[in-house]
Amino acid sequence: MNEALTYANDHFDRFTEELEDLLRIPSVSTDSSYADDVKDAANWLSTNLSEVGVEHVEIVETGGHPIVYAEHHVSDEKPTVLVYGHYDVQPPDPLELWETPPFEPKRENGTLYARGACDDKGQMFMHVKATEAYLQQEGELPVNLKFLIEGEEETGSVHLAPFIEQNQEKLAADVVLISDTAMFAPGVPSITYGLRGLAYTEVTLRGPNRDLHSGIYGGAVDNPANALSRMIADLHDDDHRITIPGFYDGVRDLTDEERETYASLPFDEERWKDEIGVDALRVEEGYSAVEAISARPTLDVNGIWGGYTGEGAKTVLPAEAHAKISMRLVPNQRTEDIYDKLEAFLDERCPDTMTLDFKRLHGGKPVLVDTESSAMQSAKHAMGEVFGKEPFFVRNGGSIPVVADFKDILGLDSVLMGFGLDSDAIHSPNEHFGLDRFQKGIESIIRFHDHFGNG
Repeated sequence: MNEALTYANDHFDRFTEELEDLLRIPSVSTDSSYADDVKDAANWLSTNLSEVGVEHVEIVETGGHPIVYAEHHVSDEKPTVLVYGHYDVQPPDPLELWETPPFEPKRENGTLYARGACDDKGQMFMHVKATEAYLQQEGELPVNLKFLIEGEEETGSVHLAPFIEQNQEKLAADVVLISDTAMFAPGVPSITYGLRGLAYTEVTLRGPNRDLHSGIYGGAVDNPANALSRMIADLHDDDHRITIPGFYDGVRDLTDEERETYASLPFDEERWKDEIGVDALRVEEGYSAVEAISARPTLDVNGIWGGYTGEGAKTVLPAEAHAKISMRLVPNQRTEDIYDKLEAFLDERCPDTMTLDFKRLHGGKPVLVDTESSAMQSAKHAMGEVFGKEPFFVRNGGSIPVVADFKDILGLDSVLMGFGLDSDAIHSPNEHFGLDRFQKGIESIIRFHDHFGNG
């Protein structure tokens, strides 16, 4: 391990240059005009994996963008680590808000700016370079290693679960290792052991057969925008609890130990409010802000529209009103059950003058991982050695549906050992990744393999 660490340190500048080459490829998965670029990124990654010495590398075609699969077998006596990541990125829009072109990486004050720098090319590439350090310097790895790097994460990973289902023997492992999450705060290492699930829907209320003149028809025809606003307002009470009957049934609440951990986290609420530009918080009664954003279920309107929204005035009574609603779920909540309960709630309140259309767009299961497992403890020791302080085990408010797929299909837990920060502007203009964290991530992964492989 020490030789691998020395190699990683000595070659870090080259590692960064290679990451910049990968970041120059605009692998935007959601836009078909970038399809060739997505393939170029897959080819670039597969070539790099082969060059670092991984035994078997292949590009697997799917019904969408390709998967890069690789494996390096050391010994039947060694545990197997399955590394998951993605090489596709979010669209760079709005381009006018970028201070530098999104696909022309720029280093400034120890920070690398580019689309995908953190999410997830930079974090995924740490695993490739940690592998190189072992293979090029020491000739072998302390674990058997498999890579599953997809090109559709930013579009819902449509073809990933079927691939996992069809390749269970090929993907057999002891644990999944993922770097696609954030540390709790700068200089505060953390390992994610919980993720919220997701239920995302689009709701449409339909009233008259066309937009109507509000002066001629207003007062006699029910307005879908007014009605939908009332229905949405009914979804929360004054304590900011969700009012859907049965929504909290079976919810696993925080343990005393978890609440003690939350209380010990270095969370500066005033600074947090300043960063997002709010003067006050709206938190479910009985919970702190940091608990509410990571370990409690939520319901939020992500978009609402209807009628005329252009410049100036147009006096219409809209024929339709629409809203997109997402619900973050916690352990013991089931996506389909929550969908059913929301739809029933809205159906009951739909005026008899209108019809309701309820679309179930995207979902994912919540996840909890045992922090006492050998893999989680290996991650804890590895990050602790690199950062000089013991990392926190934390829950994350976001959703990574593939983590539940790994558990349901392969029976594997995932170690979420991420090195991003919430301030890295992922999915936003001026995305960036601190090069110190890129380097510490590589070192942590090297140490993880040593701890997990050698016990």
